[in-house]
Amino acid sequence: MEATTLLGAGLNTGCPFFSSSGHDCYAISLLGQGESDSPPDSVAGTLQTHARDVADFICRNIGSPPVLVGHSFGGLIIQYYISNLGSDELKEDLYPKLKGAVLVCSVPPSGNSGIVWRYIFSKPIVAFKVTRSLAAKAFQTSLSLCRETFFSATMEDHVVRRYQELMKESSRMPLFDLRKLNASLPVPSVPNCPFEILVLGAKDDFIVDAEGLKETAKFYGVPPVCVDAIAHDMMLDVSWEKGAEVIFSWLNGSEK
Repeated sequence: MEATTLLGAGLNTGCPFFSSSGHDCYAISLLGQGESDSPPDSVAGTLQTHARDVADFICRNIGSPPVLVGHSFGGLIIQYYISNLGSDELKEDLYPKLKGAVLVCSVPPSGNSGIVWRYIFSKPIVAFKVTRSLAAKAFQTSLSLCRETFFSATMEDHVVRRYQELMKESSRMPLFDLRKLNASLPVPSVPNCPFEILVLGAKDDFIVDAEGLKETAKFYGVPPVCVDAIAHDMMLDVSWEKGAEVIFSWLNGSEK
């Protein structure tokens, strides 16, 4: 496949892998994340503003329809982008056409609420840990909780610590106002999507459960693909090549 592959936040590890395979790759950093500017507001933006920023980047830098790859909340932003491609009210130059999309351990189209309630009733300890780790930002200070939340148990301490520091620096402000975000969901569906979508999950995901993965796949009418022995931060984990290989095979296969 000769399409440009556009990688979102948290997926930059894959750039050299895909570039060496002949794909043009871009790792983008959303407002308020990584080394990007911070807006004057208390949060980095909304689903709408982040999607428009991605669209603007494509308009300015990419000549042909790209493949968007988004992880976690980045996947939800891509879902919103896709929903706008099916709107007759929007001009094409606002949301450029895509060649495909890959949703990696993505927040489902209805948001995280369903996952949270399932965890509360079936895995209350996990629910507490996830809330403490993410909402209370305890992953920034607890090495063990950071590993359990994002990575495989086999990841060495010094590697977890390095990513922990990077995540702490990159998440200077919340990506969304979660209350407003949940009120805007689910994302609108797009009947007869004109391009292929890969819904990719991780068997050892501590955040997005199997039902969340299935929900996203069902929403787009595709079978979910779940990678064994890998955690939520798939492209940073010790076996990140497993996820990269699945995406690479899909990129090549979708062109046939």
